[in-house]
Amino acid sequence: MTFPTDSDDLFDEPPAPPDPYATKDQWIIGWREWVSLPSLGIRHIKAKIDTGARSSSLHALNIETFDVDGVDMVRFDVQPHQRSDAKTIACQAPVHDVRSVRSSSGQASKRIFILTEVHWLDTTWQVELTLANRNKMGFRMLMGREAIRGRMLVDPGQSFFGGRPKKKKRKHW
Repeated sequence: MTFPTDSDDLFDEPPAPPDPYATKDQWIIGWREWVSLPSLGIRHIKAKIDTGARSSSLHALNIETFDVDGVDMVRFDVQPHQRSDAKTIACQAPVHDVRSVRSSSGQASKRIFILTEVHWLDTTWQVELTLANRNKMGFRMLMGREAIRGRMLVDPGQSFFGGRPKKKKRKHW
């Protein structure tokens, strides 16, 4: 049996560190990011990037299904800002699917899925979102691993690679 010596190469040369925003085909994303959902009219929503969750979820209230010329549709309200109900956006989309989803606590429930576009930095892609009341959760949107698979690499020690939305200046009278 032989053991390596100091002169033996035990490892290949480590790869160069990634560009802070992009690798060859994938973006580096933090554990939380501000994203847009343009087809739903949502300019900014803070999303938790959760590789432990398979599906993505959007905080939705007043969920109501209806039919338009044989197409199943859903209307719902979104309050995009954490810990605030000051702004509500009325949305509607075609129902993509209805499936059973198991929550982090192990509870299974039927949820409506929609397909919508997510925009972050200079890229836009389509994701499946479940609609659920996330009032008790820390984030109004959760992006699971299916939404970022093959597109993003997550740096769990960083946040907001895509920047933060500009705050409106408050008028002081």
